[in-house]
Amino acid sequence: MKSQRHRARQIALQALYEIDMTNHPPGQVLQRHIRSLRRPLPEGAAELLQAIVQGVMNKRDELDQVIGHFAPEWPVSQIAAIDRNILRIALWEINFNDTPIKVAINEAVELAKEYGAETSSRFVNGVLGAATRKQGEMQAILQSLPQNNEEIVPDDDMKAPIPHPVKNPLSSHDR
Repeated sequence: MKSQRHRARQIALQALYEIDMTNHPPGQVLQRHIRSLRRPLPEGAAELLQAIVQGVMNKRDELDQVIGHFAPEWPVSQIAAIDRNILRIALWEINFNDTPIKVAINEAVELAKEYGAETSSRFVNGVLGAATRKQGEMQAILQSLPQNNEEIVPDDDMKAPIPHPVKNPLSSHDR
């Protein structure tokens, strides 16, 4: 069984893919995905989901610069949308969320196997491997860009609380 954090990343990927393809407001997309869950996410996973979507949206331009640098043969706009968003999630987690590099790469490769094309996992692994092997270069790219300290989330739904399951002290099934 996949972890709840992996499940949060799956939902984040689905939401970011939809936002990327349709330009729907991020908060509305996220809230709709959350409401459609049969089983709510535990609190920590729900917070990760919200952090990923908001973080990637706020740093999308910077993340795309890093992707473009480490996948120079592919203009970012021509990378498959699912692969592009998997890379954005992993790079955001590595650079802005303190997720261990190995965890971020493994999760990204798993998402690519689940949702991407046949060669997606190799492509994602290659780009992330190159970026993390040259972390100094990656950091230089991120630091050379104008620092955007504003949130670029266009709607208030992004900040709406995520429903959490009611904790039953007699049950340990949600852990």
